[in-house]
Amino acid sequence: MADADTRPNVLLVLTDQERYDCSALDGPVAETVETETIDHLSATGMHFERAFTPISICSSARASLLTGRFPHGHGMLNNCHEDDALRPNLPPDMPTFSEVLDDAGYHLTYTGKWHVGRDQTPEDFGFSYLGGSDKHHDDIDDAFREYRAERGTPLGEADLEDVIYTGTDPRDDSSGTFVAATTSVDIEETRAWFLAERTIDAIEAHANGDRDAPFFHRADFYGPHHPYVVPEPYASMYDPESIDLPESYAETDAGKPQVHANYRSYRGVEQFDRDIWREAIAKYWGFVTLIDDQLGRILDALESTGLTDETVVVHASDHGDFTGGHRQFNKGPLMYDDTYHIPLQVRWPSVTEPGSVCKKPVHLHDLAATFLEMADVAIPEGFDSRSLVPLLEADESEQEAESSAWPDSVFAQYHGDEFGLYTQRMVRTDRYKYVYNAPDVDELYDLEADPAELQNLIDHPDYADVRHELRTELIDWMEETDDPNRQWVPDVLRAAEGS
Repeated sequence: MADADTRPNVLLVLTDQERYDCSALDGPVAETVETETIDHLSATGMHFERAFTPISICSSARASLLTGRFPHGHGMLNNCHEDDALRPNLPPDMPTFSEVLDDAGYHLTYTGKWHVGRDQTPEDFGFSYLGGSDKHHDDIDDAFREYRAERGTPLGEADLEDVIYTGTDPRDDSSGTFVAATTSVDIEETRAWFLAERTIDAIEAHANGDRDAPFFHRADFYGPHHPYVVPEPYASMYDPESIDLPESYAETDAGKPQVHANYRSYRGVEQFDRDIWREAIAKYWGFVTLIDDQLGRILDALESTGLTDETVVVHASDHGDFTGGHRQFNKGPLMYDDTYHIPLQVRWPSVTEPGSVCKKPVHLHDLAATFLEMADVAIPEGFDSRSLVPLLEADESEQEAESSAWPDSVFAQYHGDEFGLYTQRMVRTDRYKYVYNAPDVDELYDLEADPAELQNLIDHPDYADVRHELRTELIDWMEETDDPNRQWVPDVLRAAEGS
């Protein structure tokens, strides 16, 4: 008789543009926004204080998670659905963690957003797709549209109130991009509810099926990405008048790349005043709590099916959202923590110490190597990701003992979007952030003295040594990861340093 497969099940819940500060362990936003389920994951698993996306744009970040590579390694440098997509699909011969898991005997299922290929679907990468896609991003199936029609509230026919649009008139639906609103539909008619329901169906199917084969289920929520459209009670859960705008709202753009000011205008939020931003933030927070409650339903299903002790639960986001930070909307060529610092919690029963906190810097795509090590399979050559298993297995004192073996910085990049293509690179340590901007002034921030990243210190004489050190780190990283710009950027940086 064959030995029972003791490898863990894995449930990955990935949100879309969720800010880190909403579920941080402390801080004014975390104290205000209700994230009971995510807080429970932090209390029963490990909370990562310094998790970062490798790039703040959807297709690129999700492709990195799938392939375990930085964007320049997989080539999907901007969103695959746009006309200017540099690579609409991933190369067919590029290894992905999901295909490796599939080959290793895992049963893989998927619900929700995809956005990693114009013509590819999760089923091209080892998953069975169970529905819930959005037409704008994927148009994989009609499941949610059929669900809403059956309930008598077809998509597009809900009543909307408190509507906000970008442009010259935030209340004019012809003005620009749809930002936020209160919807008349019931909670059970939201896409978040539907995706949770499909995920619960998958969990129950796994529980009632072949328990000798471990499962990997991925649930990708559409949110809290804009438009922040939520039903009651979430729509009025947070009072706009009681919301304090972020410290970075004081942004003047002085000493910053010109694209920062351009982007505010391009996104159509230049005319947004404090009251409009407070309304938008209130809806965004309501969206966060709506999704958190759906995650609670999913974890309850794990418990009721007896799968909790056998299942690793991971919650993360592809990247963050400005939501008024620096008076910006959405994301873009601004490498602030608003969009690069992401939430990450991992609960691994009997392995991860409940309530533990990881202070080591990690990347979103480190999860690719992590899932493979959990499954006891080899990590493909070419992965840029580093397995988090040693950190998950260690208590805080053991983490400190590993300091010399773990990097003290993270790296990120950006290549532009529909606004135009260009090159950016970022190095972030616990205290400092350096941003290389090819066509404009570079940026340097002292995050201890200036957590809002308002003062660019790139030319400050007191920070010359810091600037030199971070530029050297960037050069080393570009060489190590075969960054295509390593052929000329290092020479530019060395010349700037006079070396």
